[in-house]
Amino acid sequence: VHIKTEIKARTVQYRSPFGDDFFDQFFGGGPRFYQQPQQASGSGVIVTDDGYIVTNNHVVDGADQVTVILNNKKSYPAKVIGKDPSTDLAVLKINEANLPTIPYGNSDEVKLGQWVLAVGYPLTLETTVTAGIVSAKYRNIGINKNQSGNNAIESFIQTDAAVNPGNSGGALVNSRGELVGINSAIASPTGSYAGYSFAIPSNIVRKVVTDMIKYGNVQRAYLGVAY
Repeated sequence: VHIKTEIKARTVQYRSPFGDDFFDQFFGGGPRFYQQPQQASGSGVIVTDDGYIVTNNHVVDGADQVTVILNNKKSYPAKVIGKDPSTDLAVLKINEANLPTIPYGNSDEVKLGQWVLAVGYPLTLETTVTAGIVSAKYRNIGINKNQSGNNAIESFIQTDAAVNPGNSGGALVNSRGELVGINSAIASPTGSYAGYSFAIPSNIVRKVVTDMIKYGNVQRAYLGVAY
């Protein structure tokens, strides 16, 4: 599915970097600035026939309005059920029934050199499919630490299937049409595809999605030991 997000316009008040409350009494904390509304888009995957959809957390984070557009052009307002910055996953819900769903594959069984397909809506294009191979597994690139610190969980599947901005949250599938990953990031000096993309393994996705649907957040156990 195609996911469109919008951050509404806001008026932001400038405050002195010196924190001078005395002058704030007279000048009201400084001038106010009008921020234009912002729009962005990404991709998602329907995982249950009653409308639960998985995507990336960074696709919907901070959004005031989320819209899901199906391949048949039907559009639905979406509710964010849960977000998990540690894995960069989020679950949405639309009010619809009897939707087509994708079966989960076992990402632990993915082999190096295996063919995979990346599906999504890159660069505002319509549904786009690219092909590549699995070039590495269990990659840790440190991208989730920006939002979740030491709680970040990364074990990316690295592929050479072309992925660009807009692909985030889309499906990485094997040749049997099973979901083996959620496309999440690219390694690039330019911001566009440069040969390497990274997907969150489906076994992590299944755990996060199941917990969010059942509990509203991800259930994790911590041992309480640090080094």
